Amino acid sequence: MTAKTTLPASVDATLALLAQHRYIADRSLATALFLSLKLGRPLFLEGEPGTGKTEIARVLAAALGRRLIRLQCYEGLDASTAVYEWNYPRQMMEIRLAEAGGASRETLDSEIFGERFLIRRPLLEALTPDPAGPPVLLIDELDRADEPFEAYLLEVLGDWQVTIPELGTVKAPAPPIAIVTSNRTREVHDALKRRCFYAWVDFPSAERELSIVRAKCPGVGEALSAQVVAFVQKLRGEDLFKLPGVAETLDWTNALVALDRIALDPATIDDTLGALLKYQDDIAKVRGTTALKLLKEVEAASAA
Repeated sequence: MTAKTTLPASVDATLALLAQHRYIADRSLATALFLSLKLGRPLFLEGEPGTGKTEIARVLAAALGRRLIRLQCYEGLDASTAVYEWNYPRQMMEIRLAEAGGASRETLDSEIFGERFLIRRPLLEALTPDPAGPPVLLIDELDRADEPFEAYLLEVLGDWQVTIPELGTVKAPAPPIAIVTSNRTREVHDALKRRCFYAWVDFPSAERELSIVRAKCPGVGEALSAQVVAFVQKLRGEDLFKLPGVAETLDWTNALVALDRIALDPATIDDTLGALLKYQDDIAKVRGTTALKLLKEVEAASAA
């Protein structure tokens, strides 16, 4: 973990802090992030997969020298996985030892439901004091979780506390830096969104995507990076099942660099589409004629 850094004092400082760690954000996203940090509110990021929503939490933790705690959401996620559970094997062992020693039931109950038998999961861990400062809590892909779990989060994100029946209420002395992401496979309830600052993370402009590629892939030549970005920008205008995100642009760029390519050509595009597109129907639709058409458009624009 890097040395602890103070929170940025302005939107410009937020942009600079992210840029130092090779995250090129637009001003609207930096503004939402600054306000979230300044006012201690969660930041809800929504957008297409691969646009950098998860990455901003990783970068923020590294930039501020804070611990990153990630809760990956999925269907069936519940409190025992996300918040806490009791260490039942240790409790059973303690019960047997206590009974053998003649301990009373009252004493036994107070001991087995103590802190030493509590297993802290990500949400409870994020409420625990940390010497480096409140951690960055990433609640990733909330739209994959069930609605009852989303409702459970209202207490956490609203009051920064959780209730454990056997112990009572556990409240964070200082709120964590919370980033909640959603790919919008379903709508997240307004009650949760009201507790957060909101930002839509869209596909970047060509200029910003080129800056991202050159920051994240330092080995790529200027001509190739410009061609890659122009090709991907045009590809997003096609009728595809899954449009390539920034993550796929970076993967494709790294693949081309690994193949020692200095410029795009039809054969290389066809051979490497699997780094850019993740569905066979999309690959089949683009390979050949469409790829050649897009490449010619890129070359014509470059020549002009």
